[in-house]
Amino acid sequence: MTGARRSKRTEALEQRPVNLDGFVEEWPEVGMVAMDSPYDPEPGVRVEDGVIVEMDGKPRAEFDFLDQFIADHAIDVEATEHAMAVPAVAIAHLLVDPRATRQDVLALTRGLTPAKLLEVVKTMNVVEMMMALQKMRARRTPANQAHATSARDNPVQVAADAAEASLRGFRELETTLGVVRYAPLVAIALQVGAQAGTPGVLTQCALEEATELELGMRGITAYAETISVYGTEPVFCDGDDTPWSKAFLASAYASRGIKMRFTSGTGSEVQMGNAEGKSMLYLEIRCILVTKGAGVQGLQNGSISCIGVPGAVPAGIRAVLAENLVASMVDLECASGNDQSFSHSDMRRVARLLPQLLPGTDFVCSGYSSTPNYDNMFAGSNVDAEDYDDWNVLQRDLQVDGGLRHVPEAEILAARNRAARALQGVFAQLDLPPITDKEVEAVTYAHGSKDLPLRDVLEDLKAAQSVMDRGVTGVDIVKALDGAGFTDMAESLLAVLRQRVSGDLLHTSAILTPELETLSAINDVNDYAGPGSGYRPTGARWEEMKRLRHVVSAQNPEQEVV
Repeated sequence: MTGARRSKRTEALEQRPVNLDGFVEEWPEVGMVAMDSPYDPEPGVRVEDGVIVEMDGKPRAEFDFLDQFIADHAIDVEATEHAMAVPAVAIAHLLVDPRATRQDVLALTRGLTPAKLLEVVKTMNVVEMMMALQKMRARRTPANQAHATSARDNPVQVAADAAEASLRGFRELETTLGVVRYAPLVAIALQVGAQAGTPGVLTQCALEEATELELGMRGITAYAETISVYGTEPVFCDGDDTPWSKAFLASAYASRGIKMRFTSGTGSEVQMGNAEGKSMLYLEIRCILVTKGAGVQGLQNGSISCIGVPGAVPAGIRAVLAENLVASMVDLECASGNDQSFSHSDMRRVARLLPQLLPGTDFVCSGYSSTPNYDNMFAGSNVDAEDYDDWNVLQRDLQVDGGLRHVPEAEILAARNRAARALQGVFAQLDLPPITDKEVEAVTYAHGSKDLPLRDVLEDLKAAQSVMDRGVTGVDIVKALDGAGFTDMAESLLAVLRQRVSGDLLHTSAILTPELETLSAINDVNDYAGPGSGYRPTGARWEEMKRLRHVVSAQNPEQEVV
């Protein structure tokens, strides 16, 4: 024999997509461990004269700037010694016990240190964490967020995909760019397209922070999310930032009525080479408490762009669920990941999704790709436009609400066409490069950028700069929509801009309904208290979820009912 003979079974298994994924053994010394490092600190706290002078085994004189920020701004000093004295397993019992209210849990968790929060979730398995998450999410009604991007930064495509995503049920839409200078045109396209589906969808353009803030202040975007925080001081400093500078930036957004979340996620510190030997989840909990201490309403977390790191180590996906739970445990809005692509295996993709879809979160995805993945400029997504029907079937099979709905093709085509025509009119009104009827026709029926005619990139980039130079604002876009004959879309966008003045979008977990009313943790309080309580898809929403592409009549199997 020239070599060991292999079985046909092994050969078949080797061809399975899951074996294209990357897996690595744990290495705690560099932080390559999900949630149980021997170098994680033991929980503890000591308070003197109303100041935390020792936290998780470290005296105040040895605090780094994250310890100091968390101790001074994120932990309730009056509650901490009592809360820390409660055994971790007892707090975990409160989390899963339906007789304990969300407020009962928050009364304790507001006093917990990072190490204590880690100790609590380490006692819980995945099912228990999901039980806790359905009680601890801030807003009663789950929602969803989508990416709308183009590999060619094509604003016409972004507008059409935004309209379709809006019609399918997403309440927030996010874009980013391959060429950053395209941002003003694409941000305008996203905002226009979003109102062509259902009114009140909020939009953002993820860029470097100065440009993102300027677009928000001009009213060309309505919220922000990609303000990153990190769990170790060296990684924070790599970005020329501190917790205080991030808090100042957050206040700049809030002062203009712009909704915003921070972004963090397990694995970022390992990926950036400064995990200090701590577990990914411990460091992420520090990020969560920095967010809480900064007074920000929410957090995009769930590993996000670092998902390949926890996805490669044992219990990594469990740690991702745990970070979502901890964000909700400290009363933050949670956009719970299911964002960047991480696996070749469809089974793993769904397993990654279900811990958030089943209990529901404020935003089940922080980036469901409304495009095919080749157009997703956030490095691909765990779920994309080709998964719409599967998602709707999962909702129907399990009677869980992931925020989406099936829409007949005729309605989708009408919305895509309307978005493209509206953007065509806006561009004409603002003296931007023309959108041709050929482009409008193509994008109505397109799947992705490969199906569209090329635009003159140089002219678009000049026009994008002119938008910034001329000081174009959201009000100008409203006027342009009205001038182009899309008055209802103009009124919808103006209503979104009015929300900036009221400040209602700054409440935790705030979204706008299609009726242009704010829904948040203030007026849509999560009231889960065990079986028979809390949010459950019923009535008109359940009837909507039952409708799929190929449901047939029970009396006449030859006839589709939708």
